[in-house]
Amino acid sequence: MNFVGKRNWFFLVSFLVILPGIVFLIISPGLRPGIDFTGGSTLTLGFSNTVTQQQLRDELTLEGYPDASVQSFGEDTFFVRMPELTEADKTAIANALEAKLSPDGVNVLSFDLVSPAIAQETILNGIYAVLAATVGIFVYLWWAFRSVPSPFRYGVAAIVALLHDTIIVVGIFAILGNLLGTEVNTMFLIAVLTVIGYSVNDTIVVFDRLRENVINFPNRRFSDNINVSISETLGRSLNTSLTLLVTLMALFLFGGVTIRSFLLVLLIGVVAGTYSSVAIASQVLATWDSGDIGRLFRRVRSPGRSAASV
Repeated sequence: MNFVGKRNWFFLVSFLVILPGIVFLIISPGLRPGIDFTGGSTLTLGFSNTVTQQQLRDELTLEGYPDASVQSFGEDTFFVRMPELTEADKTAIANALEAKLSPDGVNVLSFDLVSPAIAQETILNGIYAVLAATVGIFVYLWWAFRSVPSPFRYGVAAIVALLHDTIIVVGIFAILGNLLGTEVNTMFLIAVLTVIGYSVNDTIVVFDRLRENVINFPNRRFSDNINVSISETLGRSLNTSLTLLVTLMALFLFGGVTIRSFLLVLLIGVVAGTYSSVAIASQVLATWDSGDIGRLFRRVRSPGRSAASV
């Protein structure tokens, strides 16, 4: 199959998938940060009597917490995110809810407190982790493919595919945050790093076969080597990805609620990573080899030179 000949279609599909996420990232509030990034307190409350989400939200407003975020964790169990609380505040809230909503009792199943300083440190550490992973991957690929012409390009192509997958994940969560109130937290960062690792792993499988074909068939056109390499690794990539997706879907449907957002990131990332190894990383190499990238840069620079001459 002529994968390289369809690269413009691949790029168009990626653009159409990424564009809505970019739009929602620009629209306020973009990604909805969780307590790990903003600071505050979280409570998991279990009610002995039947309580609705709206009843709990209304009661918290009466108690002086109108900005409290309430999520249902199952029947009569709720996750509440609110400003920073003391032990006395927590006890007062539990007593008030018991008196007005659940006379048979209210159980505080968990209580977590994150200060704004720790939240800021979490954000910086997450950024450093992503940057370190990106640089490390680029340097490794540059070194690992030193036996083929232009090894630098392999590192750049892998990073482009990595950014492609990350932007898709972040964009989808921006949409979910805007429409459904889905928050991102440290588990989201961990899942993104996992997606980065999976994306690069799938890309390297294709690149490694391409390296072998370039060395063994130096007279074959580079685009033909790419097509052959993708065809030879496609079955392996699909089988691995489908097996992983079945496992992740089972965990997503039957696992705990607390890891559901983590699993959702992985589900999106596995699909995006499998696609990008075929449709993005390899096609960036083909586009670069054909000279299209150089012509694009020259075309972008030429209006500036024309304007300067005028």
